[in-house]
Amino acid sequence: MVNTPRTGTPAGAAQPNTEPGAVTTWNGFARFAAAPAPTPPRPGEPPRSLEQRLAYHSAFVTVRTPAIDTLSASVRTLMILGRHQSVTARPSVILTGPATTGKTTALLQVGKVCHLAHTRRAAPGDDTVPVAYVLVPPAATAKSLAAEFARYLGVPVAARMTTAQITGAVCHTYTAAGVQLVLLDEIHRLNPRTTSGAEAADWLKDVTERVGATFVYAGIDVTGTALFSGVRGAQLAGRASLIDCGVLPARHAGSEPFRDLIAAMENALDLRAHRPGSLPRLAPYLHERTAGRIGSLARLIRQAAIEALLNGTEKITCTSLDTIKADHLAEEHYRPRTPTRRRAATGPPPGSGPRPA
Repeated sequence: MVNTPRTGTPAGAAQPNTEPGAVTTWNGFARFAAAPAPTPPRPGEPPRSLEQRLAYHSAFVTVRTPAIDTLSASVRTLMILGRHQSVTARPSVILTGPATTGKTTALLQVGKVCHLAHTRRAAPGDDTVPVAYVLVPPAATAKSLAAEFARYLGVPVAARMTTAQITGAVCHTYTAAGVQLVLLDEIHRLNPRTTSGAEAADWLKDVTERVGATFVYAGIDVTGTALFSGVRGAQLAGRASLIDCGVLPARHAGSEPFRDLIAAMENALDLRAHRPGSLPRLAPYLHERTAGRIGSLARLIRQAAIEALLNGTEKITCTSLDTIKADHLAEEHYRPRTPTRRRAATGPPPGSGPRPA
């Protein structure tokens, strides 16, 4: 029997001040990890209502990507590698790449798997916390970063407290709660070239040595930031392995990873008139629309599916995709300049031959 994640107070922590739906508090992350994953329609199941299908496409499935697989394997290995390391910081991982390429999704998916694996093994009454998910605040200082770590486990922080006092409380509580994996997102917000940013980077280094957990960082194009420069950057680079969560190429080593991703998303659709196989045939067009960014592709397909439900067509076509406004980053990349370029992406113009539906 699988135990459900507890929503009480972990050992050593105060009652968290939770925010509905947030994963940056322990209660919120536990709810996220325990929530059933959206499931595609199965043969023989009764048809879902319109409202159910709208909700399903809003949440949608998490498609396994190369970044998720690589990160999962790396984290599993590094957690074992650092299990009995107590003198210096354990080895860590940095997930880097452009915006909307699935970094946060990969981070949360790995955290969810770790959380659920722990809950399956936990004895009754076990209130340890296996995973912490923390966002680096904008223009992070040592004190603001320490406060974010404290907020996750509900550690009380008063305005008059010094950074050292907050740090002591954080390290004590994280150790008492048994945190094994710390996921630190938006790491590119740290800027060691400023005085406050350097202090925040030093604070983070100190915490990694005092909390016996494996740290996984995610950020936009981390290698191009100041995080990897100077003495502090050398320390980080010497402890962390790098996983590139880049855009998916149309073709790679004889395979077509972007087309495979489209096919996986199409297989998860719950549209009654959609023609199977029609979306993978639009892979060149979709790659140009999204620049190979996973987040942009997922949003475009989900929006098109919801629109197909609302207008009653129950299918996604090239024509319907043309009417959808993608995220601004994707739209700025796309912007077809000539009919020729558009035909190259989508196929021949009307009347010149068959076009994918």
